[in-house]
Amino acid sequence: MVQKYQSPVRVYKYPFELVMAVSDGSNSILQESTSDDGAIQIIERSCKLNVDAPRLLKKIAGVEYVFFIQKNTVNWKERTLLIEAHNETFANRVIVLEICSYSVHPENEEWTCFEQSASLDIKSFFGFESTVEKIAMKQYTANIKRGKEVIEHYLKELISQGISFIPRWTPPAVGRKEDRKTLAVRHDPGTVLAESSDKLDADYIERYLGQLTPMQESCLIRLRQWLQETHKGKIPKDEHILRFLRARDFNIDKAREMLCQSLTWRKQYQVDYILQTWRPPPLLEEYYTGGWHYQDKDGRPLYILRLGQMDTKGLVKAIGEESLLRHVLSINEEGQKRCEENTNLFGRPITSWTCLVDLEGLNMRHLWRPGVKALLRIIEVVEDNYPETLGRLLIVRAPRVFPVLWTLVSPFINENTRQKFLIYSGNNYQGLGGLVDYLDKDVIPDFLGGECVVSFLHQIIVVEILEGESVVTWDFDILRGDVVFSLFHSKRAPEANRKEAMLPNSSAAGDNVQLIGKNWVLGLDYSHVESPLVCREGESIQGSHVTRWPGFYLLQWKMHGPSPCSGTSLPRVDDVLASLQVSNHKCKLMYYFEVLASKDFRGSMSSLESCNSGFSQLSGATTSSNQSQSSSIISR
Repeated sequence: MVQKYQSPVRVYKYPFELVMAVSDGSNSILQESTSDDGAIQIIERSCKLNVDAPRLLKKIAGVEYVFFIQKNTVNWKERTLLIEAHNETFANRVIVLEICSYSVHPENEEWTCFEQSASLDIKSFFGFESTVEKIAMKQYTANIKRGKEVIEHYLKELISQGISFIPRWTPPAVGRKEDRKTLAVRHDPGTVLAESSDKLDADYIERYLGQLTPMQESCLIRLRQWLQETHKGKIPKDEHILRFLRARDFNIDKAREMLCQSLTWRKQYQVDYILQTWRPPPLLEEYYTGGWHYQDKDGRPLYILRLGQMDTKGLVKAIGEESLLRHVLSINEEGQKRCEENTNLFGRPITSWTCLVDLEGLNMRHLWRPGVKALLRIIEVVEDNYPETLGRLLIVRAPRVFPVLWTLVSPFINENTRQKFLIYSGNNYQGLGGLVDYLDKDVIPDFLGGECVVSFLHQIIVVEILEGESVVTWDFDILRGDVVFSLFHSKRAPEANRKEAMLPNSSAAGDNVQLIGKNWVLGLDYSHVESPLVCREGESIQGSHVTRWPGFYLLQWKMHGPSPCSGTSLPRVDDVLASLQVSNHKCKLMYYFEVLASKDFRGSMSSLESCNSGFSQLSGATTSSNQSQSSSIISR
C-alpha cells in the first residue's frame, strides 16, 4: 500500500535569499553544475539518516543508518528551489520519494513559501512491512514538525550575527547566455506554488481550523485538491471538509465517499440555498420550542430545545415530516454560519456548537410512532450530512420515560456523537458538575435556575369560522395540575396584544396574548358552547364540536380552582388568562386542534349531533385539515 503526504504552504516571513543561506546542507556532494550566467545551480548530495527503530529490526535489516540521494535545483533568477529525494538503502524493497519546494510568496516578495510532498511504497521487508510503514511515517511526521522550527532558529541566529539582508541575484554584465543544460533543468515556478487561493497556508489552518497533526493536514489538503480537480461548481468550505475527515478518522477514501454522497444530496435538495429560501410555516415559527441562545464557555454557539414541552405529534400532523426536516436542516446551516462568526469573534477555531435539551414534560405522547419515525429520519440525515458539528449535547430533567426513547434512537447515533452526550435526571444539572461547568450563569435560562430571564409563553386559541357548519376538533394531554376546558363563541373579534417571548434571536416560541377586553361579560359578549370539563393531571382528552354560527370560537384552559373574580359570579376570559400567566408553573398541557369542513369529517352528522354538547373520543377526527395548529406547554 502506498502512503502519501502533502503539506500545507508554510510561510517564512523572510526573503528567499536569507532562507537559502540557512537551508544549504552540509552532506557529501556527489555532483554539482551551474548555468553559464549563474542563475541556475544543481547540486546532488548523499544524505545519511539515523532511523529511530527497534534494535531488533535494525539487527535484522543489518543497518544503523539509511542513505538518501538528494537533488537540489535552485533558480536564483526566479527565486525558487526544488528538492527531490529518494532512498538508496533498501531501494528494491522500499521506495521513498520526497519533493520540497521553496518559492516567493505570491502576495509579498519579501516572504518565502515552503511545500513538501512524499510517498512511501513498501513492497517487502522481511515480514515487517506494517511495522516499517508505521516507523517511517512516525519519523517523517516528526521531522516535518521540527523542520520549520529548525529553519526559524537558524534564521534568527543569522540575524543575530548581523546578517539580515542578502542581495538578489543579478545577471552578468556581459551577455545573457544560457546553455542547453539550463533549459533541460528549468521548471515552471507555477508548478511549485500555484495561486494562493488554491493552497492552504499552515498559519491559516492553525487560526481557523485548529491544531492538526502533519498527517491530518495532509489528508485535508489531498481531499481538497481532489475536490478542486473533480468537483464541478463550488467546493465545500475547509472546515466542512475537515468535519467529514474527522468523522471517518482521517481515512481519505471513506471521508471522500461520505462527502460525495452528501454533496449529491445537498444539490438534489438545494440545501446550499436553504437559509435564503426556507420560510417556516407560521405554526412552526410559533410552536417549535427551540432557539439559538448566546454561546457556551468554549465559545460554541448554544441551541436550546425544550423537547419535553413541544407537541411533536401535533406538529407532525399539522405541517408534515418534510417541513419539520427542512426546519432542522436550516438550524444546522445556521449553526455552521454561527460557528464561522464566533471563530472571527473569539479569534480561535469554533467548528461545532452545543445543544441543551430540556426534557421536562416528556411523556408517552412523544413516543407516538409517526413522530418517532420522523425523529429517526432527522437523526439519520443530520448524521450523514452534518458530521462533527455537535460539540456537546446537554440533556436535562430526563424523566422516567426517557430510557424508552433512548433505546429507540441511540442505535441510529454515531458512537463518536454519543460520547458527547451528558444526561442529567431530576435536579442533577444544578450546582457543580452540572450546567455551570459548561455555561456561564448569566447564560443559563431562568427555568433551569440560571440568571438569564427567558420564557416560553403561549395563548388561548381563537378559531374564526366564516360559514355555518364546520367541525372543531381537539386533542390534549394534561402534564401537570388539573385544568378546566371550555369552548366559547363570540361575534366580536378578540383584540390581541402580543408580548415578546422566548430566547434571544429566536422565533420558536408561542405567544402570550390578551384576547378579551375587560369590559366583555360572559353571556353578553361571548357565551359557552361547550360545558366546562374538569380534566385531571395525566388524562388525555379528545373531542369535537359542530359550529352552528359564524364568528370566533375560543378554546380555553384554566386552572381548576376558585374563580379569581370577586365581584361577579361570571368569570371573564382575561381573568382566566391572568391566572394562567402566574410566574410559577401551576398547570401544563400539550394540545392539538383542527378545523374541518363538515363534509371532510369522518362519521355521520347525526353522530356529531349527539356529542355537540359534550366531549367524545374520536381518534380519527384529525386526518383531513383545513386549519390546524399545535403547541407545547400552554399555561404557566
